[in-house]
Amino acid sequence: MNPTRIRGSIVALVTPMTPTGELDWPQLQQLVEFHIAQGTAAIVSVGTTGESATLDEDEHCRVIAKTVEYVAGRIPVIAGTGANSTTEAIRLTTCAQHAGADAALLVTPYYNKPTQQGLYLHHRAIAEAVDIPQILYNVPGRTACDLLPETTARLAELPNIIGIKDATGNLDRARELRAQCGADFLLYSGDDATACAFMLGGGDGVISVTSNVAPAAMRALCDAALAGDQMTATTINAQLDQLHQALFVQSNPIPVKWAVAQLGLCQAGIRLPLTWLTEDCHARVRAALIHAGVCE
Repeated sequence: MNPTRIRGSIVALVTPMTPTGELDWPQLQQLVEFHIAQGTAAIVSVGTTGESATLDEDEHCRVIAKTVEYVAGRIPVIAGTGANSTTEAIRLTTCAQHAGADAALLVTPYYNKPTQQGLYLHHRAIAEAVDIPQILYNVPGRTACDLLPETTARLAELPNIIGIKDATGNLDRARELRAQCGADFLLYSGDDATACAFMLGGGDGVISVTSNVAPAAMRALCDAALAGDQMTATTINAQLDQLHQALFVQSNPIPVKWAVAQLGLCQAGIRLPLTWLTEDCHARVRAALIHAGVCE
């Protein structure tokens, strides 16, 4: 598949686990089949929502490989391979390429707060070391660093850096990125709450948490927004808005893993330091699922 044509609703897939925290391969396969049947455009494997921070390198590579195996070429697989160590990110990206992933998603190095030049050199080193197509991922609220549009534009000149997931929620930033990086550079929203406006404003899709539990609705929203059908897109988005908000009532992926378990698609498994959704939040997330038409 040509990763430069991946547009629409891309699920940031949860990584299913048993209650004791072991990886659950049968339910991963079930989730893959669920998303293909629901029309999801592509799967991100082991991103933030996939608990990349709590998987060791071997597990990380195995989840990517199993996801590629289960998908079997039916839709693209984008592997989350970012790290705050450049050498580790290169190893993970190499694993993704060997597993047959269609592209890699690389979060900006977290915690160590590099300069803009450091960010440029980090991503350039990975792009030069591994020739898989690569998508940048900017989420300053979690990483404590911000990949600025001018640095993104420098990176966009590298042939295998094909786009960015922008999770700032700032629509002005999306317009800056389009102006500086050109029409062919893929722009994905990483913020469900503003994704509809992001796509109506010229974005190419969303890498979505909400898609884990409402994949058909998110696919319809994206199809409408990318077609310029503002009325349909905003109507669907209004139905999903409570869900967009409720899935962040505690740190992602705590609420969405609980919601996926409520739908019977995974067990109640999550790894420390993340904990299961606390009971005081159950009613809000359940109400949002009902409002979105996901369950009764």
